[in-house]
Amino acid sequence: MAILTIEELAERLPPYQAIAGLDLGTKTIGLSVSDLGRRFATPRDVIRRVKFSIDAEALLSVAAKEKIAAFVIGLPVNMDGTEGPRCQATRAFVRNMGEKTDIPFVLWDERLSTVAAERALIEMDVSRKKRAERIDSAAASFILQGALDRLASLARDGASDD
Repeated sequence: MAILTIEELAERLPPYQAIAGLDLGTKTIGLSVSDLGRRFATPRDVIRRVKFSIDAEALLSVAAKEKIAAFVIGLPVNMDGTEGPRCQATRAFVRNMGEKTDIPFVLWDERLSTVAAERALIEMDVSRKKRAERIDSAAASFILQGALDRLASLARDGASDD
């Protein structure tokens, strides 16, 4: 398994395969999956965290079922650009996943993704209780959609260079 930049992923990614977005929390893993054309991120059910081996198995089961070509995982960088304990935990999770899969990971700056997800759910008039259940997957969708938009931009730039 490799940790790639989004630019490296754009060069290696086979067409018509889905990408998963992940929002790694202490109690859940928010999950989102792209369509095969990689235009839209759709939230999926969260994975309840138990212990790493069980979490990894659940994640890889989804990856196999959805035919995931890559994971984009939110890196919780502080607003000032520094990395704290949550970034270390995310990097450790990715390193440990590397022992279990060849599916590449992209670390994606997720600053404000949870805030954006919360606002979107409030605008949709989702109750506080339901927001708590959906926030992690909604955040994963914001993370993934940002990556999908960047991939589309790279594809457009590549096409205009030809």
